[in-house]
Amino acid sequence: MAKRLNDQNTVGDVLKHIIEVNKLQTGLNQIDVREAWKNLMGNGVNHYTKNVILKGSILYVELSSSVLREELSHGKSKIIAMINEELRRDVVRDVVLR
Repeated sequence: MAKRLNDQNTVGDVLKHIIEVNKLQTGLNQIDVREAWKNLMGNGVNHYTKNVILKGSILYVELSSSVLREELSHGKSKIIAMINEELRRDVVRDVVLR
């Protein structure tokens, strides 16, 4: 039987319930991480970014520049911290640059 929500629930509570019941959080995290990458990295890095995929808590970033890949590999922990701070929750635990 479906759980009934009482009149005291806010719209936010109802949306959280819908996301939880329909298991949508993974897809929403994927979209949020892509947007965070785009916003945080700027046009220079985004120009060389081919694909950004979140699988579990690992962020896979495909880059077309080996030089940029090497430079970003030195700042993985900073990238993780910046993305998690942007999202205001711990979503990314590791970054793999390809």
